[in-house]
Amino acid sequence: KVLDASTLSFGTRVRWFAICFVAGIVCSFLGTALLWLPKGIKLFAVFYTLGNIAALASTCFLMGPVKQLKAMFDPKRLIATIVMLLCLILTLCAVFWWNKKGLAMLFCILQFLAMTWYSLSYIPFAR
Repeated sequence: KVLDASTLSFGTRVRWFAICFVAGIVCSFLGTALLWLPKGIKLFAVFYTLGNIAALASTCFLMGPVKQLKAMFDPKRLIATIVMLLCLILTLCAVFWWNKKGLAMLFCILQFLAMTWYSLSYIPFAR
């Protein structure tokens, strides 16, 4: 069924999965490095959030976007998905609209925990 999820070949999907996943890791590390610059909290929040989005998008290449969305909003991981997406949005709101550095850091930590919870929801009995 995974092979039917996309018109791309399996090798192409794995390659793009790896590219997106590595890009997500690079963005997250770059954001962490930029945190120590003056006004680096904004760059950190943006790059860290982009890194998580890229890592999340990488699985679309393996599963296909429609199957990924169905899996994300499956009742057994619905709460984890909502919390994760909410943390992504709140991180950016805290930095750009509310200008609260401490709140942005809190949401980045919550973003990490939410992504971990979401990822664990795919492992049987890990919830």
